[in-house]
Amino acid sequence: QVQLVESGGGLVQAGGSLRLSCAASGRYFSNYDMAWFRQAPGKEREFAAAISRNGDKTYYADSVKGRFTISRDNAKNTVYLQMNSLKPEDAAVYFCNAAYGVGSSWYPSPFGSWGQGTQVTVSS
Repeated sequence: QVQLVESGGGLVQAGGSLRLSCAASGRYFSNYDMAWFRQAPGKEREFAAAISRNGDKTYYADSVKGRFTISRDNAKNTVYLQMNSLKPEDAAVYFCNAAYGVGSSWYPSPFGSWGQGTQVTVSS
């Protein structure tokens, strides 16, 4: 099972940028597609971005497309989320996890686990 620690969140003004990191433990990190999910207060956790196991394919929710970029470094067992042009509606706790895709939808993998997440706050 992959275990994960997210970092890089913080307070930023609307229009600003943040870069999130997700450090994974376990020998088989490169075997998994990975994704970022986010959960705003009072809302369900939702998919934000995903990346294939070797990094050659990326997928985004419509709400973040063109503003967020997901990447990974398998040598460092780390996944990143570069977030630009942040909006107040991007404010949430961001989590990474192993994931799988079904059509255009992405779901957390049963072989992954949830970390503590990292808080992103966007002021207007």
